[in-house]
Amino acid sequence: MNEVFQITKEASRELANIPETKKQQLLHKLADAIEANAPLLLEANSADLSRMSRSNPLYDRLLLTADRLAAIASDMRRVAQLPSPLGKISCERTLPNGLYIRRVSVPYGVIGVIYEARPNVSFDVFALCFKSGNACVLKGGRDAYDSNKAIVALIKRVLDEEGINPDIVTLMPASHEATAEMLNAVGYIDLCIPRGGRNLIDFVRDNARIPVIETGAGVVHIYFDKDGDLEKGKAIINNAKTRRVSVCNALDCLIVHSSRLGDLKELVSPMMGRVEGYADARAAAYVNSVTLCDDNDETVFGKEWMDYVLSIKTVDSLDEALRHIQRYSSGHSEAIITENEETARIFQQQVDAACVYVNAPTSFTDGGQFGMGAEIGISTQKLGPRGPMGLEEMTTYKWLINGNGQTRD
Repeated sequence: MNEVFQITKEASRELANIPETKKQQLLHKLADAIEANAPLLLEANSADLSRMSRSNPLYDRLLLTADRLAAIASDMRRVAQLPSPLGKISCERTLPNGLYIRRVSVPYGVIGVIYEARPNVSFDVFALCFKSGNACVLKGGRDAYDSNKAIVALIKRVLDEEGINPDIVTLMPASHEATAEMLNAVGYIDLCIPRGGRNLIDFVRDNARIPVIETGAGVVHIYFDKDGDLEKGKAIINNAKTRRVSVCNALDCLIVHSSRLGDLKELVSPMMGRVEGYADARAAAYVNSVTLCDDNDETVFGKEWMDYVLSIKTVDSLDEALRHIQRYSSGHSEAIITENEETARIFQQQVDAACVYVNAPTSFTDGGQFGMGAEIGISTQKLGPRGPMGLEEMTTYKWLINGNGQTRD
């Protein structure tokens, strides 16, 4: 595998010579090719789908449609038109000795991304890496291997047609051995980003010998405050839970102030019949057809469901809601529904997560929705990028120092 990594590393150096206008041209051409080759891509995706049960929560993640391919192409055109993140000076000064120093954004070099049953990630990662001057090594899961092969073959074809080295993108075999090789690719892969469930992220973090940015796992809460608006709450909670249940920004746990339990049945009414519920004793008394659970049941609370399942927790105060979120949150996205500005301020100040919402659903945690064009993932860590990772998050920096013969005492 090191030979493959070496080829990608060498190809990454050629990206520095590609002008911005050429990058834009390539991404627009690839977007056109996605739409023109939709039948081929959907055929490959159909082969993957045939091996997965429709009842599997990952089925929706795996699924490509003509509309989804059109959306991917649209996102790629949007990325193409975004300003380049490279060469930005974030700090500059001239020292008393005359040295002129500045801190300038540059690519990482080679970015490795390990992900599961989401073939759209292949396009998103390539677009963001290419635009930001990075080569990429892609390691998708077995579930999406036929889709990923077709996608990467299309990317390489367009690169070749544009006279750009196709080795700037590499698709790894869908095997555990390939994952292990990537995690030990010291000197070849400059940064690894796992995108998937908690088990994948934990495995990568625990076994990598290369730098890692954690993304993806989302245990998401919405707190309906004593001063929450019922109509806003119904719409927000339903959208956060049911828009797409298999994505990392989907709602997992609804926290309800005890003074609003009388509104709970109405609050969850838009999704009942579709969503299975687990609730503590106080909440269960107000909602039909839920499974009773203990107040601190860790098989229910702290669970990323990725399915039509929701846990419901009753609290007596904002402080108790904050403690519950602190205990069970994965640091991804959290929200409050309230008309009290001071309560909203305290919530946003004290909740420790990458994205903290007031009166809006967590389904907005997405690079495209944030105006980034696309994303490589949602970083849940604090060291380095946090939240949706777009073009700027795909860069590091270096110091440039210009002198005129100065020497140090």
